[in-house]
Amino acid sequence: MDELNFEALEKIPIPEGLEQRLSNKIDEWEQEEKKKKAVTRRLPLPRVLRYTAAAACVALVFGVGYHILSQEKYTNLAEQDTYQDPVVAQQEAERALLLLAANLNKGMGQLEKAKVLSDKAENTLNERLKVMK
Repeated sequence: MDELNFEALEKIPIPEGLEQRLSNKIDEWEQEEKKKKAVTRRLPLPRVLRYTAAAACVALVFGVGYHILSQEKYTNLAEQDTYQDPVVAQQEAERALLLLAANLNKGMGQLEKAKVLSDKAENTLNERLKVMK
């Protein structure tokens, strides 16, 4: 059975009308494929949508151009000092640093609590392991 015996295959009778039925079935499948392609085919965009897309692109290009041209004005403003009085600037900087330090200390306190709990859990685990040995 590994090798095909063509003489035996030629002796097998072919039913009448088989070729016609296969041809009809293939044609039917092709018609179904055409229907599926026709349904899934993309319709062209309406004119209003095309004009809206073009207007959006033009607006985007002008917006980006305006932003790039006005960036120089913004960089000049950023270089200026925000406080004219150095004493006020120092007070504001100290206030910001004190706020940062207070929040950092809160976080460190939470970290200390977590470390204590972790140490307790580790000690308990080590004691249990010693008992099991």
